Amino acid sequence: TKTKNTPAPQPRRSLSDFSFPGPRKLDEIMKLEMIEKKKFKSQDVQDMWLGYHETKDHMDGTVIDGTKAKSVLSRAALCPFFIQPIFREDGYFTLVSQFQSPGHFLLAYLEDYKMDPARAQPLITFSVFDDLVDTFDIGLVRVDVINKGIEDDEGLRCVNALLDAYGKDEQFANVHAFNKQPECFDFDDYVAQQNQKYLDDRGGKSSDE
Repeated sequence: TKTKNTPAPQPRRSLSDFSFPGPRKLDEIMKLEMIEKKKFKSQDVQDMWLGYHETKDHMDGTVIDGTKAKSVLSRAALCPFFIQPIFREDGYFTLVSQFQSPGHFLLAYLEDYKMDPARAQPLITFSVFDDLVDTFDIGLVRVDVINKGIEDDEGLRCVNALLDAYGKDEQFANVHAFNKQPECFDFDDYVAQQNQKYLDDRGGKSSDE
């Protein structure tokens, strides 16, 4: 059921103390000391990051530029909650995301969160690592799809949409409203915008077809 002007979850109502499944530090995945010693270039690091995650099940890696990485993290610290619909042939369901410092995001079903934030279980998590922003001008993103009911490509698409929501100036207005002025956030309008992007990516096919 769609709800217009859905109120933003309050920051004091956190998701459960869920054990974060992904690495909390970049050095747990990639040996930063080796990168420095071998004098890698930015493209070398990106290729290594993407190549490492390419063959992993329920796990993805992506790369964003350094400026976007900094924007995502600084803005998420100020506006830790947002929503993201996941569309399918027969409709959509909505996830709520919560940021946890220094760079981790947990996503759960919005309906579960509304019933009991403390018991809502994360379905997807992702981390934005900014360790290499100053040296290579890139941010490395690690995505873990925990729930088997969500396809890996759905998880990655959802994460990319959230990265754009926080990282792009014109889209961050929605995130800011959701957290700071929930009465100004139009849930239906946002879902309609995201649905149009989904249709564009699929070549314009309606979800009713």
